[in-house]
Amino acid sequence: MNMNVAIVLTLTIPLLTAIAMLALWGKSKLQVFIGGLSTLFHLAATLWLFRDVKAQGIQLLSIGNWPNGFGIMLVADTMASLYLVLSAFMALMAYWYAISYIKSKTSLSIFLPVFFFLIFGLSGTFLAGDLFNLYVWFEVMLVSSFVLFTIGANRQQFEGSLKYVAINVLSSTFFLVGIALLYGLTGHLNMAYIAKDLPLVSNQQLPNIAATFFFISFGIKAAIFPLFFWLPATYHTAPIGLTALVVALLTKVGIYALTRFFTLIYPLQGTILQTVMLVLAALTMVIGVLGAAAQVDFRKILSFHIVSQIGYMVMGLAIYTPLAIAGSLFFVVHNVLVKTNLFFIAGSVNTISGSYKLKELGGLIQQTPWLALLFVISAFSLTGIPPLTGFWGKYLLARGGFEEGNSLVIGVTAISLMVSLLTLFSMTKIWNEVFWKPNPAGEQPKLDLLNLLKNQPGMMLSILAITILVLAISFAPETLINWCNESTSIISGRQNYINSVIGVNN
Repeated sequence: MNMNVAIVLTLTIPLLTAIAMLALWGKSKLQVFIGGLSTLFHLAATLWLFRDVKAQGIQLLSIGNWPNGFGIMLVADTMASLYLVLSAFMALMAYWYAISYIKSKTSLSIFLPVFFFLIFGLSGTFLAGDLFNLYVWFEVMLVSSFVLFTIGANRQQFEGSLKYVAINVLSSTFFLVGIALLYGLTGHLNMAYIAKDLPLVSNQQLPNIAATFFFISFGIKAAIFPLFFWLPATYHTAPIGLTALVVALLTKVGIYALTRFFTLIYPLQGTILQTVMLVLAALTMVIGVLGAAAQVDFRKILSFHIVSQIGYMVMGLAIYTPLAIAGSLFFVVHNVLVKTNLFFIAGSVNTISGSYKLKELGGLIQQTPWLALLFVISAFSLTGIPPLTGFWGKYLLARGGFEEGNSLVIGVTAISLMVSLLTLFSMTKIWNEVFWKPNPAGEQPKLDLLNLLKNQPGMMLSILAITILVLAISFAPETLINWCNESTSIISGRQNYINSVIGVNN
């Protein structure tokens, strides 16, 4: 019963909150209060579910009392529950940030219901036990994120949002074709049943074709080279306060889907797609970091770095050893925290200085030394400076790559280490231009931490909370590493997942 309640609450809290936000349209103070409670309750529900998974194993909920494999089934294993806790925590941080960032009551009234519909879509994605419902959850996220990108839209926002929608419609088309192929081959949509029956298909070329469709679809959502162009064309166009949760998690949903599909349904080991994925991981890292180095806008640099960092996550999956996949999952957690924090800091800099362009910024180390310190912590973590979280993530991935022994894997792993140096160059450029050089407009009034908290309360609380968590993980990484290893044991022991789903009520 407890497991059912935890799963139900994880989904229904954001859904009911979104409906309440619509019912309370225009009553911004009441909306903000209810939304704040909801984000806390949602985080508590995901922690409850996470505890149940750790204590009792895979948790299941069949909707409508259908026979297994036919109805909607929600499944929470260690990986899914870890993603759920991460997304709920980031939703709380993004909420604090947004209510401090958004000044227009109209924009806030539009933002709040859409924000909670996005949380609803994210939660459903991580719990989906069958492919068609995974597709439906993706569409919920697509619609929600499109609205967030276009609130108060100017021409640049509309152009970026249309590119985002167009490429994601293409992704959805590939997704549906892949679903149709697998359903035709196995007669199932449930992922566990497909995983059980797919090896029995007589013509194994057809599963390979289906897997290619899924790789393209999920690769678009994850922003893998050469399917990444929508991200740097979109993420810098909308106000950070409106799209913080999209920036934090949207590409990571693609990584989650890739990991789930290519460990459970279509094991990647020894396939041609494994080689393709390794090569594309290297290209994603390199092209992303070179794109960042060429930019002169704070947000554009960070957007290209999202692309580059996705390459590390894909590399861990493509190496396909337990250590490398654990490193990929650790890297997801690290990147969500650090990269979101850097976007938050960019938004705070814009609020203080009125620009994201590096040439128009400067002197912030004198004006806001606390903000400069918070930037340094996240920036150093992104580059992998020990002992921060990025170091541990890259250490796990590098160790997994070098221990695997394959020459291609070793080459890609070496590239990942060189990309870290270019990442350091980009972060140094931001530091020099935004914080260190004199402000082009002359000396500005000083803002200490108390002034920042007074002027940007939610924004600064979010930045401080994420920074504290990053430091906690950096100096005590064992707990998160152990959780990632536990997730890997379930992923590599796919039969446990299959048996848990198929064995219920049979």
